[in-house]
Amino acid sequence: MIKVYGMPTCPDCAYVHVQIKDRTGEFEYINIGEDVQYLKEFVRLRDKEAAFDECRENGYLGIPCFVREDGFVTVVPEKVGLVSRPADKTSCSIDGKGC
Repeated sequence: MIKVYGMPTCPDCAYVHVQIKDRTGEFEYINIGEDVQYLKEFVRLRDKEAAFDECRENGYLGIPCFVREDGFVTVVPEKVGLVSRPADKTSCSIDGKGC
């Protein structure tokens, strides 16, 4: 099962959530804003994983984030068989460039 860390208020996360909502055997959606334990879990990943290097450098949170059972971590939906949200001006970052 692939863990998906995100938040419903993030447009990229909402786009991914629609794709996985009926695929409960394949994906587990973890709302990092729902419980501080989920947030801590995500922050630990973000602090150590190379998949977040660009996110950290550019001030992005790095959600949605995907963690496969084999430990592979990515912020790219296509790497887990999903589709990224088409680019527009909606963003959850202050600079308007990413989440």
